[in-house]
Amino acid sequence: MGRALLIVDVQNDFTEEGALAVTGGDAVAIGVTRLLGAQARDYACIIASRDWHDADSDNGGHFSEDPDFVDTWPRHCVAGTPGAEYDPWFDPAAVTHHVKKGQGVPAYSLFEGKTDDGETAAEILSAHDVDGVDVVGLATDHCVFASSRDALAEGLRVRIFTDLVAGVATESSHAALEKLVAGGAELGSSGVH
Repeated sequence: MGRALLIVDVQNDFTEEGALAVTGGDAVAIGVTRLLGAQARDYACIIASRDWHDADSDNGGHFSEDPDFVDTWPRHCVAGTPGAEYDPWFDPAAVTHHVKKGQGVPAYSLFEGKTDDGETAAEILSAHDVDGVDVVGLATDHCVFASSRDALAEGLRVRIFTDLVAGVATESSHAALEKLVAGGAELGSSGVH
């Protein structure tokens, strides 16, 4: 059995200057690129997700003119716009599979996405005999949390590299990591700096 790397939403709209900027987002992008440069060959597959919302709808109530920042949000990561593209500090050359999520619906987890060929993350991981995943990306308290939770639900061993995630808020990020550990996840460090 092998291990995979899950890279969650390292996109312009979630890094500095983006519509939903997370402090430290660019640093995560730089760190993930360093991790890939040092350890890409250690992974059976590398899956990167992107929010990829429809431009002409509220995406199932996900977008709002008066967002609560819990269930509704300002417009972000609209398909085909610069905000939906990967952060320029993140080099996706070693990524083996790209999934898009939130196409017309609210979606937080990488496991809700599909490749352009229609493959889900769960199908990709199964095809590569993966039983464990390392998780990095944005944001700790939302999409990293949801992706890690779903990986645990798939029966995978989950390790979150805490040096390669950044959250919207310190308190909610800490709570998210505590919940994941309580569910069986492990916290670790990528070892790249």
